[in-house]
Amino acid sequence: MATVRQKGYYHWDGRLAESRFRWWPITRTGIKLAFRKKGFRFLFAASFLPAVGFLTAIYVSERLEDFKFMMRGSDRLIKIDPGFFNTYLTNSSVLFLVIMVIVFGCAGLIADDLKHNSLQIYFARPLRKKDYLLGKTAVVAFFVLVLTFIPGLLLFLFKLVFAGSFRFFLDYPWLVPEIALDSIVLAVFFACYTLLLSASSKNSRYVMILIFTVYLFSYILYVILHSIFRTPYTALVSVLADIQQVSAFIFGQKPPHAVPVFWSFLVLAAVCGLAAFVLKKKVRGVEVIR
Repeated sequence: MATVRQKGYYHWDGRLAESRFRWWPITRTGIKLAFRKKGFRFLFAASFLPAVGFLTAIYVSERLEDFKFMMRGSDRLIKIDPGFFNTYLTNSSVLFLVIMVIVFGCAGLIADDLKHNSLQIYFARPLRKKDYLLGKTAVVAFFVLVLTFIPGLLLFLFKLVFAGSFRFFLDYPWLVPEIALDSIVLAVFFACYTLLLSASSKNSRYVMILIFTVYLFSYILYVILHSIFRTPYTALVSVLADIQQVSAFIFGQKPPHAVPVFWSFLVLAAVCGLAAFVLKKKVRGVEVIR
């Protein structure tokens, strides 16, 4: 005679292990999903083309005798100093490619979660809001740092290799920390900028358009306002101009606009502050008891 046993609920007596990096799975997944998107890998690879151009300039600067026929008195254009690295990190082409990578790889970081009501699933685990936001922030920071700090550091190292000495390092011992600091500022700002706009809609396609349009329109608005009012303070409405102002200060260069750097820094900080406020309101969930 068969015995029928009823399976009931058994209490789990295990121990929940704490993790210092609870945000890491979110970051890892976000990066993987970005590379799975159609055409993203090609765009990501193409984003390093400006670095190749700057590397060529460094090589030419060390081999001027071999490239005299190309120079014709324009040696100043390839002077390798902190200003050269400042130009790379805030070059409009480099930042445009950074924006494009963010548009296609990071626009849906929060928008998709809002669309599919995934926040409750995230917080149905021992995951805090700050872990969730840190994980999403790290995705954007990863791409920004890979496109800014890594090439900047490699350009510095190749300068030493092509020169065959450490003279450049001795002349500018603070250059690597400046490259790192400027890259971190870019990573933090673009992370806040991206998450702010990603949290503004459940439609990731709309967010993609918004990220690109706000960045581009802010510069167009600056050009229009400057042509009307003829004051350098109109540069404050441009994301690109504010980034260039702060970057010039970090590298000890003359700011491109006759505006105190403090105001540009304040604008960037205001965007980050607004992002923190909006994310606090938008990202809600019940943090489950452990």
